[in-house]
Amino acid sequence: MSTASTEGEGRRPHSAGAGRGSGRRPFIRSLLLGASGTLVAAAGALIAVGCFLGLYVRPTSDDWCAAWKSRDLGVLGITSDFYTTQNGRIANAFLSGTVYGDGLAGVKLLPTVIAVTFTVALVLLGCHFVRLLGHTPRLMILIACSLVIQALLYYAGTRSYQVLLWAPATISHTIPSVIGSWALLLGIWTVRQPRPAVRAGGFAAAFLIGFALGTLSEPFALVSGLLAAGAGLLALPRLKLARTWRPFTWCVLWCSGLVCGLIVLYTSPGARWRRAQQPDRKSVLSASELRSTFQDWLHMWDSVTGQWVYLGAAAVGLLLGLGAGLRAPAPGKRTRRRAVPRKMLIAVLLLPVPVVVLGSFAVVLGLRSGYGPSGWTYARTWTNYLVPMELALCVYGALLGEWAGRYLARRRAATGGMAAGIVAAAGVLALAALAVLVPNVQQLTTATVTRAAAWDAQNSRIRTEAAHGATDLGYRPLYIGSLAEPFFTSAYARDWVAACVSKWYGVDRIHRL
Repeated sequence: MSTASTEGEGRRPHSAGAGRGSGRRPFIRSLLLGASGTLVAAAGALIAVGCFLGLYVRPTSDDWCAAWKSRDLGVLGITSDFYTTQNGRIANAFLSGTVYGDGLAGVKLLPTVIAVTFTVALVLLGCHFVRLLGHTPRLMILIACSLVIQALLYYAGTRSYQVLLWAPATISHTIPSVIGSWALLLGIWTVRQPRPAVRAGGFAAAFLIGFALGTLSEPFALVSGLLAAGAGLLALPRLKLARTWRPFTWCVLWCSGLVCGLIVLYTSPGARWRRAQQPDRKSVLSASELRSTFQDWLHMWDSVTGQWVYLGAAAVGLLLGLGAGLRAPAPGKRTRRRAVPRKMLIAVLLLPVPVVVLGSFAVVLGLRSGYGPSGWTYARTWTNYLVPMELALCVYGALLGEWAGRYLARRRAATGGMAAGIVAAAGVLALAALAVLVPNVQQLTTATVTRAAAWDAQNSRIRTEAAHGATDLGYRPLYIGSLAEPFFTSAYARDWVAACVSKWYGVDRIHRL
């Protein structure tokens, strides 16, 4: 009796502690679910506003040219025009012809299509990532990660209108990231296929998609090429990160497609004509130009790093990892992970750093080559490296959260309050980052809706006058998003925007009101 009593008393403190730990876990899960739901609602509301504003998008700048060419020449006609007389971006032209093919309907729906397809792609990639860590994906927190990353991408920069609402920029610099995300999912699916014929189809698709992206967006081709090249080298079987040659083969075919696409673009008659219009300047690889490019690169990163809200991506990633780590099984029941050399793990973790650094420099170098000393200010192109930067921040946060979650799961009752504090802090940081974006969204909403009303009134007047036989119509510039409108230059013969507006309305010329 005495021994039994002593043994029973010896077990009671442990049982009580375990009870407190198990009692706190549902609270932590509820806190994670609440933080995730709040972020989904907040980020989703911001993105929903952007999708709604798509209904108020009206032509400006390049819109005018793409609209009349799509209407008069058709999809194949505008594709031929881009290849022979504009810039050689045949995939870009094909998408433009598709978007503008039915008047303004495609332009109005494009932001919603981008947001929905990007959200689904990021959630699916997140599922693969969480399973790679050995855990079960949680849908709510994955949706939160996807929406927060997108909200930061669309609204944290200086050119929100161009990144989400202006079709020429979204086709060139936002849609490529969406396509790239789905291509990565295709690559994951391809390398896991047991049937050779199916794998061959996936490999062929990698080359074709890479080729299309090479003729769609040069900046994205450079950044994604760097990422694929680095991943391909790390995927060599002899380095023990990959068991087969399939990942390496996929990366090689992807890079080959990009290179072939860039060659077709660069050698096109349109690209040669465009280069001929530029004044003679030093080679971009000269010492003075590289020095100037480096200064532009520093200016660009000064602008990006001045936006602390990008840390919201790391914060929501921390929630993702913490939620997975806290659910880790007991040490004796944990899923064994395949042994990978420590140096290889470090190389994989550091891969996004040179990709973002070198990719952003390549983007600035291309902008300076194409647009001169002010080229780095074309912030819509920054999307091409901001997407991998935000994804890397989210992944780093998730890895840190997963490690912390496993540590806290082992400590059980002693760290229940610490886990709650981490969840609360990460949730507050992510929510604060979204709150900072609200004024930008308000300004974007006011500018877009106000311009749409003024544009509709002017469009009605111009069409009425044109219907009565007028050939020289008055036009009042309606500026938005730092984009060009008619009369941006004093020489009418060089005013390509005014020429495209005239083509759109079927008149000889327009004059300023």
